[in-house]
Amino acid sequence: MNKTININLGGFFFHIDEVAYQKLRRYLESISKSLSDDPQGKNEIIADIEARISELLSEKIADARQVVNEADIEDIIKIMGQPEDYVDAEESYNESAYSYTRNNASGKKLFRDGDDKFVGGVASGIAHYFDIDTIWVRLGLLALFFGAGFGVLVYIILWILLPEAKTTAEKLQMEGEPVNIDNIEKKIRKEFNNVSENVSDFANQASEKIKEGANEFSDKMSKTFSAKTKKNNGVSDFLDTLGKIILAIFKVIGKFIGIIIIFVSAAVILSLIIGGFSVGSLEWLNVDGEFLQYPPFFYDATLPIWVLTLCMFLLIGIPFLILFILGLRILSSSVQKMNKPARLTLSGIWAVCLLILIFTGLDFATSHANRGQSSQKHNLNIVANDTLTLKMVNDDSIYYRTTLRRSTYKEEVEVNGEKMVYASSIKVDVRKSTSSESSMVIQKISRGKNKSKANLNTTKMSYKYQVINNTVVLDAYFLSEYKNLWKDEEINITFYIPENTLVYFDNSTKNFLYHIDNSTDIYDKDMAKHHFKMTESTLTCTDCKEKVDEKTKEIDIEKTKTIIEETI
Repeated sequence: MNKTININLGGFFFHIDEVAYQKLRRYLESISKSLSDDPQGKNEIIADIEARISELLSEKIADARQVVNEADIEDIIKIMGQPEDYVDAEESYNESAYSYTRNNASGKKLFRDGDDKFVGGVASGIAHYFDIDTIWVRLGLLALFFGAGFGVLVYIILWILLPEAKTTAEKLQMEGEPVNIDNIEKKIRKEFNNVSENVSDFANQASEKIKEGANEFSDKMSKTFSAKTKKNNGVSDFLDTLGKIILAIFKVIGKFIGIIIIFVSAAVILSLIIGGFSVGSLEWLNVDGEFLQYPPFFYDATLPIWVLTLCMFLLIGIPFLILFILGLRILSSSVQKMNKPARLTLSGIWAVCLLILIFTGLDFATSHANRGQSSQKHNLNIVANDTLTLKMVNDDSIYYRTTLRRSTYKEEVEVNGEKMVYASSIKVDVRKSTSSESSMVIQKISRGKNKSKANLNTTKMSYKYQVINNTVVLDAYFLSEYKNLWKDEEINITFYIPENTLVYFDNSTKNFLYHIDNSTDIYDKDMAKHHFKMTESTLTCTDCKEKVDEKTKEIDIEKTKTIIEETI
């Protein structure tokens, strides 16, 4: 059974057991011994410390009849700090509970800030350590969470490893302040004033509520107000409350929108930076751009590609940078808006970039305005009753293809150290010659700003073929200048053979044959691996009897159906 004592601490009365009282008394005496000999300063500091302890005990003691025990005092001492934190002289105080040494530590240490936290105070603690605004650390951790995916793990690890700044000395070390009596006094006063302000605010609010309740009760009891007025007051109060609720909801929605704006704008800006390096926009860094392609209008442009890429980056990045700052301002009122010179500078840069890209786009459109062509005729040593064999081949050293086919898609390749365009838009046709001679006509088609430039572009298209006896080996591709990557270029090859001449289509040509007339209307792909003979008007298959019979059978069936329908 312990004896209880009534004490007055900081203007508040507490019931405390004798053991706890002795522990508290020794604690205050040890602090008093460590202070200077100035009675006025010492008494003022002790009064502040007692007021802080009184406030902490008031939080722990919910019932006025509750007795303060030794455990409560130990908790208070942990928060207030050990007596050595207050040492300012060479005196020592030896007791089992305390050990006094001089402590002039002023180095900044990393703690969790329990007074400014959303979850564990990790972000605010890091912000104190690096002397930056807490919001930037929180945004960084959120970016790690949504971007890299390990932000939560980092936060949990830091939460476990970092101690929380509980004592006054630890809070001073967290903020990088020297642990001396002046700073400890200031810290205690600041915390006490904050609590006092909160208590005062709460008391004022409670007083106002009591006054409002009293007035409301008085109004209800008053006979001077009519029932109609009372009803209107009730509706007004309901609408006011509803308005406050709606306003609070909109504030929450606004914060959420701010977070979305920050993440979207940050993601776009980060993507632009990564994309700019990926496509090799900075040519002086010799960064290769194999993963991404430039927009079509970047090719054959007057300005260098890196200038256009920089303009594209700024055109998209500047608006999202402004959105990013707007999102920060929505989340934190401490973030200042961009000053007028900066806004005007960014607006001017954005307008210049926009004009550059518009003019480049118009220049690109005009570069496709006109269609040009050029033709080359080559005589073949093929006469009547000869067999012309057509084949298609690819150069795998330039660009490997498992299947040869006609396509409008183009590839960037390097030939002899020069970047060029690989294309396979090639059409092959066979027609009857108007004479007894055989020939091959290669028609190249391209586009340009005007007719003459379009025709000039066709001469720069490189295409090869070989004639070996009666076999013509055609390339399944052609090469063009790199700047023509997005121009509609193609090659049409037409063979003119005399009557009674045979032609054999190798299987490699099946995807390049285009609208070849034949007497049995066989599809172009099906003409491969068959012989055709040139008649007076068109080609006739000589070794595809099954297809001819099927075609004739289908015609007979259609005729039979027609006769039956007419008879009915």
